Amino acid sequence: MTNNLLGRYVWIVDTIRRYGSITREKLGELWLQSPYSDGNPLPRRTFYNYRTAIEELFNIEIRCNTSTYEYSIDEPDERREGLTDWLLNSAAMSNVLSNVSDVSDRIFLEDVPSARLYLSQVISALKEKHPIRFTYRPYTRSTPTPGVVIEPYFLKIFRQRWYVTGRNTADSLIKTYALDRMEDVVILTTTFNDTAFDIDEYVRDSFGIIFSQGETHNVVLRTDPRQAKYFRALPLHPSQQERIHDLYSEFHLRLRLTPDFVQELLSLGPRVKVMSPPELREMVKSSLREALEQY
Repeated sequence: MTNNLLGRYVWIVDTIRRYGSITREKLGELWLQSPYSDGNPLPRRTFYNYRTAIEELFNIEIRCNTSTYEYSIDEPDERREGLTDWLLNSAAMSNVLSNVSDVSDRIFLEDVPSARLYLSQVISALKEKHPIRFTYRPYTRSTPTPGVVIEPYFLKIFRQRWYVTGRNTADSLIKTYALDRMEDVVILTTTFNDTAFDIDEYVRDSFGIIFSQGETHNVVLRTDPRQAKYFRALPLHPSQQERIHDLYSEFHLRLRLTPDFVQELLSLGPRVKVMSPPELREMVKSSLREALEQY
């Protein structure tokens, strides 16, 4: 598949989403104005082929209302919509970057090393409900752990790294593993049933990839107006709500007080102040004291 074809798929999805619903004639007019038409109309048969490819690649269904002859997109649930947007953004970026070889020395990207080796295998096991066996090299131990077997329940990307969470068959505990610390991944032929596992419930109150540690708390963060703009554009957590005051904003969240969330707050420095709960304030203060002792 050519990158130009990917660009066409993304253009069709973005255009229909922007209009909400659109007739075939209006879409054809906009197509002629797009950089993908080369001045040629969009044949009906070609549009049908594009619709089919879009559904297969991005799991997006373009529906036609037979009473109005308007096309619209059947939006999935919130989590699936997030994945779809991520796929579309990735395709759009790939399409754009494929034509910038002459300025490649002036474009800097973030590396996601764990996506290259085992992501496709883990996704396949996740889809077909097959356990996976692998050797794991955590940063906390000097020797690897061979023969780890898990039933993969879900994947998450966090801080440029992919993680898989599932039931470890040796101790029946739900655990999370970084894909870039895996070796010798093998998909087993047996299958498992995960219908009793509620993914949304499991991840709902977590910030990053630590899902089962600690109780859930109501967190209040105070920021200056400038930092508030960043939180509005990129919320820390789906539960985030803002209360705006004259000189500051307060952001209310409901989540667990995990080490990865504390590290996120520390990275923001004096721009963010923890107002509550007291446990989180003490965790931040303790980390700051330990850091100061290094100097």
